[in-house]
Amino acid sequence: MSRRSRLVRVWSNDEIRRIAPLITGAVVNVSAWRDEDKEGGHYRDYFERASSYQCTNKGGHRGEALPNDFVLDLEAPLPSELHQRFDLVLNHTTLEHVYDARTAFATLCALSRNALLVVVPFSQAEHGSTDFGDYWRFTAQGLETLCQENGLEVVHVAESPFRRSAIYLVLFASRHGDAWRAQLPWATTRGSAGQWIGSPTVPIRLLRKVTRALARTKSRIQRSR
Repeated sequence: MSRRSRLVRVWSNDEIRRIAPLITGAVVNVSAWRDEDKEGGHYRDYFERASSYQCTNKGGHRGEALPNDFVLDLEAPLPSELHQRFDLVLNHTTLEHVYDARTAFATLCALSRNALLVVVPFSQAEHGSTDFGDYWRFTAQGLETLCQENGLEVVHVAESPFRRSAIYLVLFASRHGDAWRAQLPWATTRGSAGQWIGSPTVPIRLLRKVTRALARTKSRIQRSR
C-alpha cells in the first residue's frame, strides 16, 4: 500500500481496536470481503469478547460471500430476519462505493440494535474501477445527520491526523449514547476535518521566511550604497 493509504488504514484499525474490547454481543462486519485488516490480521480477532462474529458480502468483484456469510445488498430492502440482529455493526470504507449511500447508511443502522462503527473517507484519491464505483466523501456533520435520521446518537468521531495522506473519519454511534459515553471518556465529536488543507508545510514556511529575510537584507544593502 502507498503511504497515503497505509497511514490511514493503520490509524483506523487502531481506532477500532480501542472500542472492540468493550463489545460483548453479536458483531457483524458489513461488506467485509475476507475480513482482512490489511496489516496481516482479521477484524474478527479484534473482538475477543464478542458472543458471535459474522460477515456480509454482496457478491461479485471483491464481494464473494464466504461460508457462513450473509449475502446483503446495502441498496436493497433489509431482510426482516436481519433487522436489529446485531449489537455492533462494523463497516470499513464501503459507503463511498455505494451510489445510494443514504439508503446504505440506513441499512447499516437497521442492522444494529445498539451500536455502529463506521470508517469513511473525508478526502481520498478517486479510486473507482470498471468493477466498482467511487461516488462520495463524507463530513462529520453529514454523518451526524445520517445518524439522527436513523435513531442513533454520535458518541465519537475522529479524524486521521496525517498530512500528505488520505483523510479518514471514524464514527461510533449508538441507540444508547449516554451509556457509551460513560465507557468512552476519551471520545471526541470533532466536526471540522481537514483544517490543514491548503496550509503550507513546514519546509515551505521556512523557505518563505528565508526568502523574505534575504529580500530584507538585499534591500538594506542597496539602501546603504
